[in-house]
Amino acid sequence: MSDVRVIVPLAEGVEEMEAVIVIDVLRRAGAEVAALGLDQGEFVTASRGVRLGVDGKLSGDEDASAIVLPGGAGAAERLAADERVKALLRRFEQDDKWIGAICAAPIVLVAAGVGAGKTMTSHPSVRDIVEPFAGPYVEDSVALDPKILSSRGPGTSFDFALNLVGLLFGVEKASEVRTPMVFC
Repeated sequence: MSDVRVIVPLAEGVEEMEAVIVIDVLRRAGAEVAALGLDQGEFVTASRGVRLGVDGKLSGDEDASAIVLPGGAGAAERLAADERVKALLRRFEQDDKWIGAICAAPIVLVAAGVGAGKTMTSHPSVRDIVEPFAGPYVEDSVALDPKILSSRGPGTSFDFALNLVGLLFGVEKASEVRTPMVFC
């Protein structure tokens, strides 16, 4: 069992690529990843109709090295409305643990009041919500401000995931994972 554990909350409407790429890349690196649904059930239906299996239901009491929020507009709204998710984010920030958000998911950080004044990026569709909260807002594919990692969308998911592997395991492990994937 890995010393690195990552929680990935999955809500209905999650962006498939962001969820699957992050979970896959982290598992290739050796992380123990828990894909947890907000509701009881074995699957969530993602934004393009793909059904994704979950490992269990989010309790709000989980402990891990990091929490990663995949986007998808509907999923981000559901995560932002979930008190368990917001409480977890606040605890992770307080405990100085890694927090990641892709695409529309930075709105969940805003809803939780987590990462205020930190450098962030997001999908352009939620920039108006994230930018006043962040400091500064950037249009980089991945933005890092100590312990907050954010990214813009499905097309930046590999870059986000490999950056997270580098932060959690070191740059050598990120390179080791990147090479056989033939990531450019």
